[in-house]
Amino acid sequence: MQFDDDADLDTSEVQDVRGSRIPGGRATVGGGIVGIIALILGLLFGVGPDQLGLSSGCPDTSPTASTAAQVEQTCRTGRDANTRDDCRIVAVVNSVQDYWKQEFQRRRGTYTPARTVLFSDRIGTACGSATSAVGPFYCPGDRQVYLDLGFFDELRTEFGSSGGPFAQAYVVAHEYGHHVQDLMGTLGRSQDGRTGANSNSVRVELQADCYAGVWAHHATTTPDESTGRPLVTSLTQADIREGLDAAAAVGDDRIQEKFQGRVTPESWTHGSAAQRRQWFTTGFRSGDMAHCDTFR
Repeated sequence: MQFDDDADLDTSEVQDVRGSRIPGGRATVGGGIVGIIALILGLLFGVGPDQLGLSSGCPDTSPTASTAAQVEQTCRTGRDANTRDDCRIVAVVNSVQDYWKQEFQRRRGTYTPARTVLFSDRIGTACGSATSAVGPFYCPGDRQVYLDLGFFDELRTEFGSSGGPFAQAYVVAHEYGHHVQDLMGTLGRSQDGRTGANSNSVRVELQADCYAGVWAHHATTTPDESTGRPLVTSLTQADIREGLDAAAAVGDDRIQEKFQGRVTPESWTHGSAAQRRQWFTTGFRSGDMAHCDTFR
């Protein structure tokens, strides 16, 4: 996966609060069995702390100004995105949002941008306080994506993903799939409390995988607003395999087999490894969000 070296990155779409402290300093996520449960569920992608029942209810959900807001100073161009993980996240966020803005316009709709917040250790959100153990998640309460970059190491070392730049891009694109669902009014269908292979929770997650594939289909042809050229200049079959591998690594069946030694489909919330691969592939091959109806 390569980016246009000369493209300017829009760091306003990413807030870097790594190294900051959360007002109140208290979060109920993490540590002991609670932390293990949060890790297993959170690493399935897209689960906010409120959905896990692990919110501290802290009324002050705004992070303090970061002493390590690196992206604003260091992530200037596509060349930076080709050499640094945090800058790569900025570039992926830019590309994903460029695509969805143009797609919504094509459909005579309005896309409202969502910011990604890079944090370390713990963070306060409109969905409650969370630690890094929750994994990447989208919070509909403030319409922001939250991500600790250390997750990508865990994806590789704990869950057996091959990793790589496009595995990271897949994670980000999946979370923005939830934002698209939020804007379209479908995200709430996962809030009925039901689990299982055919539950709305699983269908919502698989649709977000499909939306990630739709973006990937268009990534090398979506023009960047600042240059008129695509920000993503190269996306190979090897990159796509990285994304599929990451999707499979966090299938419900893979997670359950690894952490509880058995597969229990009645408790699935995100779908099997095969389903996640299938729906990402559906989006990637079709390039059409109309093909992502996982509720039919």
